[in-house]
Amino acid sequence: MRAPKPFATETDLCAAFLAAVPDTWTAWKEHAGWDILLVRKADGFQIGIEAKLKCNATVLQQALEEYGTIGVASEGPDCRAILVPESEGTLKPLADYLGITVIQMRVRDRWSGPLFLPSLPEEPDQYSNHLWHEWLPTKRHALLEYLPHVPAGAPAPLQLTWWKIQAMKLVILATTRGYVTREDFKHLRIDHRMWVGANGWLRPTERKGWYFAEGTPPFALKEQHPRVYAEIEADADKWMPKVAT
Repeated sequence: MRAPKPFATETDLCAAFLAAVPDTWTAWKEHAGWDILLVRKADGFQIGIEAKLKCNATVLQQALEEYGTIGVASEGPDCRAILVPESEGTLKPLADYLGITVIQMRVRDRWSGPLFLPSLPEEPDQYSNHLWHEWLPTKRHALLEYLPHVPAGAPAPLQLTWWKIQAMKLVILATTRGYVTREDFKHLRIDHRMWVGANGWLRPTERKGWYFAEGTPPFALKEQHPRVYAEIEADADKWMPKVAT
């Protein structure tokens, strides 16, 4: 009889790992092409992590820079890693050779010590921790204005993007004021043609701007990202144009 899997899905594996990550790090889930992008609060140091239930060549390839994008101007994390269950460490020598750290995750019920190894590098360890390989990117991954609150490691990940954030601002602005103008699109740096052109998401109103054709936004952004939507709504005084011109 086969032993039960320590983690049923990659989402479960990521959730267990994130629950054990020290609060000195911020987890950006499904960001910049990574299942998890860890950012050290003290200095912005980044670790890009791909999660898999099996440690194989595929996940190693996913953790490497994409072919054709390697260059001095390429964005990337300071370290690259793969997250796997404790038993999946056979390719660790190859991963080390490639400059990728293998993070092995234990099941809490079976272990009283650290739940994952190696431990995350802290500031004094930079450039001297042999378990973490410094890639020294020219530019780290850009971070969003709001932290994604989505599951990490899902087969079809729900991602929060810059465009979604700006679109939610436009939706909130339109529903608050009752219309939006060209100046609002310029203020939010969104191309108005996608909204008022062939898609017909917005229609002219009796006022001086546009409003949603059917009275409701064409996207399920509030349903997809309810927490971020609420945060953007709460920050309206910071980003919303004071007066439409």
